Amino acid sequence: MSKTTNMSDMNPTTEDFAALLEESFSDNSPIEGSVIKGRVTAIENDLVIVDVGLKTEGRVPLREFSMAGTAAELKAGDEVEVFLERIENANGDAVLSRDKARREESWINLEKSFEAEERVEGVIFGRVKGGFTVDLNGATAFLPGSQVDIRPVRDVTPLMNTPQPFQILKMDRRRGNIVVSRRAIMEESRAEARSEIVQNLVEGQTVEGVVKNITDYGAFVDLGGVDGLLHVTDIAWRRVNHPSEVLTVGETVKVQVVKINSETQRISLGMKQLESDPWDDVTARFPLESKVKGQVTNITDYGAFVELGSGIEGLVHVSEMSWVKKNVHPGKIVSTSQEVEVMILEVDAEKRRISLGLKQCMENPWEDFSSKYPSGTKVSGEIKNITEFGLFVGLEDEIDGMVHISDLDWNASGDEALAKFTKGQTVEAVVLDVDQEKERVSLGIKQLDGDPFESLGNLRRGDSVTCEVTAVNDGGLEVSVGDGDVSAFIRRSDLSRDREDQRPERFSVGDKLDAMVTNLDKRDRRVGLSIKALEIAEEKEAVAQYGSSDSGASLGDILGAALNREDD
Repeated sequence: MSKTTNMSDMNPTTEDFAALLEESFSDNSPIEGSVIKGRVTAIENDLVIVDVGLKTEGRVPLREFSMAGTAAELKAGDEVEVFLERIENANGDAVLSRDKARREESWINLEKSFEAEERVEGVIFGRVKGGFTVDLNGATAFLPGSQVDIRPVRDVTPLMNTPQPFQILKMDRRRGNIVVSRRAIMEESRAEARSEIVQNLVEGQTVEGVVKNITDYGAFVDLGGVDGLLHVTDIAWRRVNHPSEVLTVGETVKVQVVKINSETQRISLGMKQLESDPWDDVTARFPLESKVKGQVTNITDYGAFVELGSGIEGLVHVSEMSWVKKNVHPGKIVSTSQEVEVMILEVDAEKRRISLGLKQCMENPWEDFSSKYPSGTKVSGEIKNITEFGLFVGLEDEIDGMVHISDLDWNASGDEALAKFTKGQTVEAVVLDVDQEKERVSLGIKQLDGDPFESLGNLRRGDSVTCEVTAVNDGGLEVSVGDGDVSAFIRRSDLSRDREDQRPERFSVGDKLDAMVTNLDKRDRRVGLSIKALEIAEEKEAVAQYGSSDSGASLGDILGAALNREDD
């Protein structure tokens, strides 16, 4: 007899379905795309076998378990976290990644540090354009070249593969970008150290430091974690053109703390302050009008600086360089490093200034010229220059004399007189004045012939003179007076008492005529003449001597009688 099958044994009951469903929900099988925990079962051929509770194990490259610059420390039995990419691949293996697991974990921790502005630890492991790559425990960050150090670093090799702190400047998880800075950490540490060192320094304190950097304006000295500026003017009492003349990078120097700015924490240093000030006894060392020797240290447009001793410099102004060379650049008289003898002209210890004279240590050609060529002496020389106000004539000992336009010609105007001369022409002149103080020689050319006004003798206003017509024009007559060297002009209205005779064309060049002196100004060298005034004066004199027009006699009768009397 066959065995009867019970249908209730073959079909699951409602309770069985519930049990299966509960079992399904209670299943903790790993989910793809998440970080899970696993256990290392073996390490084979640089591959780590990891059991994550699946049907099959996964294989992860050993290098993914190492930090940049360090080897992986891993053994069978160690528990590790990995990222489950796929539960099973074509080979039936679980696809795992330690790098992605670390990256996910790292991003979470880095975001927390970024929000809290905390430092993070990382390792520089590669170079890229514009900077370096940094491993932040699985997350790769970018370190710009400008953020490596406070100052530019030529060789970054010693910094690579070494764990060190960084500051996160920027994070973008969606794009996977992280930017970090090593410089920010160093500046913060430096600021802390600087603040501590500065607090222990006091102005006037003497300290030792190492020359760290040299610039045109000074040198930076490292005082053990904080830099101070040693300005070029505080290196020595003497003139220092460039700090490199005295200092070298890496040199240990003794300096004095000159000033500390508590707000900016800037420190000013000095070396010369450790030595006695050479200006303290400068007045006693360099009395006025004493002559000393020194070396030319610097030449400018306005003079030359001469070092008289260590830290003591004086200025020879361009006006004190030569007795005769004017408007010449000092560089054409002296040269740098040349030894010269100078005279102390003025000392101002308070302003730290000494005025020197170079020409005072040479013979003064003006004294010789003054004694050799007193006023009135005739000299000759070549015209060196012609200006709108006169001529410059070269004389002996490189002395130039000036002939003012007013001393060129007695009668011609300034422009007319200048037009008669050319540069390079040799001329004779008379010494009018020698001013040794102002170093000037005044010459005169017209004085060679004497003043033509002297030919007028004791001529006074109202006198009658005989003149010769030299030119005829519409306005009147140009005439010569005396010996012919003095020119005068008779206006048309002064040619006659009668209006109809006031015609210049009545006269010719060479005619002689009598006129009255109406004005005589020897200073302005002017003579005023009038024929009309002479006629009126003669008429008045005749009337006074021979009668009046009221007596019945005509003016002609009176003048005729006067003429007849003169003939008798």
